[in-house]
Amino acid sequence: MAKIEAFLDKQEEEEVVEAIRQAEKKTSGEIRVHIEHTCKGDIWTRAMEVFHLLKMDNTKEDNGVLIYVAVDDREFIIYGDKGINAVVPKDFWESTKEAIVAQFKKGDFKQGLIDGILKAGKELHEHFPWSEGDKNELPDKIST
Repeated sequence: MAKIEAFLDKQEEEEVVEAIRQAEKKTSGEIRVHIEHTCKGDIWTRAMEVFHLLKMDNTKEDNGVLIYVAVDDREFIIYGDKGINAVVPKDFWESTKEAIVAQFKKGDFKQGLIDGILKAGKELHEHFPWSEGDKNELPDKIST
């Protein structure tokens, strides 16, 4: 498994986790970041595997969003569950990816993740606003 520190230092990791917390405060949706050194095989297939391993397919409203990063391969995927995919604008995932790439190209991986998280959180808030009784269904920490 990858060490987060190879991609983000401890402070940057904490800032990304805080962005997840902030984004999730206004929505019932769940956002996770998963970092690995390399993706063995197809990146979409691996992202789906990780999505299921992290139990993101068990959210009440099918509104989980995974940002999967394969550091050494210099690739990432944003994977949204069927609930969020059904309601976001057609170009939403591509525009979110572009926001992340803009920062990654500068070498600012932390800000790229934060920008993607906050953009996904805003969309989740619009379609799945937080309501009384909602609980954080999944951990906010970065997985590896």
